[in-house]
Amino acid sequence: MKIGPKFKIAKRLGAAIFEKTQTQKFALSQARGGRPQKRGGQMSDYKKQLIEKQKLRYTYGITEKQLKRYVKESIEKSRQPAAVLIARLESRLDNVIYRMGLVKTRRMARQAVSHGHIKVGAKRMSIPSHEVRVGDVIEIREGSRQSGLFVTLAESYEGAGVPAWLAFDAKTMRGDVKGTPHSEPSERLFDVEQVLEFYSR
Repeated sequence: MKIGPKFKIAKRLGAAIFEKTQTQKFALSQARGGRPQKRGGQMSDYKKQLIEKQKLRYTYGITEKQLKRYVKESIEKSRQPAAVLIARLESRLDNVIYRMGLVKTRRMARQAVSHGHIKVGAKRMSIPSHEVRVGDVIEIREGSRQSGLFVTLAESYEGAGVPAWLAFDAKTMRGDVKGTPHSEPSERLFDVEQVLEFYSR
C-alpha cells in the first residue's frame, strides 16, 4: 500500500500511527499545535469516524478494500464485531511477525513475508494478510536466517514486548500462536467503535 508523507498524515490525524512519528519531535509538534479544529464549531461525527478509520488503516498498513471486507465479516460473524475485527487484524501474518519482535515495523514484516522468509507450519508463506490460527507454528525459513533481516536476531532479540497470545524462541527461530489474537485498548491509537459506526452509516 502506497502511503504519502508520514509526518504530515500523522499530524493531520492527530496520532503517531507510523513508527517514524513515534518520536519526541512529533510529540512536541502535537503539543504546540496538534490537528486544527474545523472552523465554525465542533467536528462532525462523520469526520471523527473518518479520522479513526484512517488511523486504523495506517496502523495496520491495509487498503480501504481490505478494511471494508474485514468489517463486513466481523459484523456478520458476531454481536461483538469490535473484538472480532481486532482479532482479524491482529491475526494477519505480517502483524504477527511484528508482534513477535522479529522486525521493528509492520512494513518490514510485510516485506519479510512477501519475500518468502516466513513459514507457517511446513508451508512457505508469501501473503502478508494470511490469517494465522491458534496452534500455528511460525518460523523463519532456514535459507533466510542469514539474510540481513535476521542474521543478528539471536543475539539482539528482545521478547519483553511480545503479547501473551504469542511466543517466539530466537535460538530456534520458531514461534507459535498460543491463544486468540487481540490487543489491549490502551495500546491502540484508534477507536474501533467509531470505525464500525463509519461503515454502518
